[in-house]
Amino acid sequence: MNDQASVEGRGGMRWVVLALMALIIFANYYLYDCFSTLKGTLQTEFGATSTQWGLVRNFYNVPNTFLFMALLGGIFLDRYGIRRTGLVFTALCALGGVVTAYGVSDTFRAGGFGYQFMGSFLTAHSPELKMMMLGRLLFGLGAETQIVMLSKVLAKWFMGKELGLAFGLKIGIARVGSALGMSLSPRIAEQMGFNSALWVGALVMMSGLVLFIVYMSIDHRDEQARGASDDAKLAPDEAFRIRDVLGLFANRSYLFVILLCATFYAVVFPFQDYLADLLNHKYGFSPVKAGDFTSLIPWGAAIFTILFGAFIDARGKRATLMIGGAILLVGTHTLFALTTLSPWILVPLFGIGFSLVPAAMWPAVALIVDEKRLGTAYGLMNWMQNLWWWAMALIAGWVLDRSNPDVTAEALRAGTGVYDYTA
Repeated sequence: MNDQASVEGRGGMRWVVLALMALIIFANYYLYDCFSTLKGTLQTEFGATSTQWGLVRNFYNVPNTFLFMALLGGIFLDRYGIRRTGLVFTALCALGGVVTAYGVSDTFRAGGFGYQFMGSFLTAHSPELKMMMLGRLLFGLGAETQIVMLSKVLAKWFMGKELGLAFGLKIGIARVGSALGMSLSPRIAEQMGFNSALWVGALVMMSGLVLFIVYMSIDHRDEQARGASDDAKLAPDEAFRIRDVLGLFANRSYLFVILLCATFYAVVFPFQDYLADLLNHKYGFSPVKAGDFTSLIPWGAAIFTILFGAFIDARGKRATLMIGGAILLVGTHTLFALTTLSPWILVPLFGIGFSLVPAAMWPAVALIVDEKRLGTAYGLMNWMQNLWWWAMALIAGWVLDRSNPDVTAEALRAGTGVYDYTA
């Protein structure tokens, strides 16, 4: 059966699958970004530096950068199928959310399970910071492979028809998760405390785990009805070989896409992580207002990514959209650094660039790589993305501390410390 007939044969059920995948990635992005607008709270409550903030944030990237889990997860996905691989890594996401929230809970801070052990090493960092690092590590261990898995699910259910729209909707809903995480967390922290904001993120991700179990049932019934076994292991002659990864680099189109992916996310995710703090220090925004403003980026991306995805299905122009989005990112960063132009102008421009590139980039991979190696291809992209993203976020925190030596935790608590973000 060809791709078009395969998609149409699934009828309306593919839209149910899309809704499930969108809600699962919503949970993933909410959990990631519920932390991103709480930098000031973490620094004032725990005396953390900007470098330590970057370290806690970036423990998410450690398994995907140094343990190659984004790449290995894609290989596992091709080797062992969507359902088994997806369940394991979605469960890791939920566990990571729970451990991160537990790390700043009253129970843990009163000497609960793991507190003494976490205080026995690397004493320059508090036990709370180290437990949060562990939680971010576990979350990162599952999250990038989960994202790879969700991309392969959409390729499986939408290949040949409305693939760009499906990816656009998935990415758009993911951005809604980011937006709500950014805007709700400061409010929850203000009303109920820092720890409560993290527990809400953990509960959202646990709901995502339940939704994936629902998808497993739907996918299994679909395979039985079609007499297929898409989730079975590959045949011996299709087993993974290292030359399969090397062969991807021989695909020039894929090579350009993966380099764009790495450089693009090395810009956008660290920028989002620090934007609320930048708005607070450069423009005098309150934590809640800065969180709301930062959330405009994913809110805008949620709308424009869907529109751009539909446009790509109708008109193509993938390369043009990717180049245009990259140029917008360069321009907005330059203007943020060198001018006092209003964020009301700069943030929407950044958001449009943020929408253009993913809308064109992710579905393009499904068109230029064989479906049997699609998990590996997406996994390699996510590994490269995490490597550059990890490095840039740490560098940003280090540069911020080095260029602002007078801004200490004590100065921040006293309200006299102001970061200059130009460097």
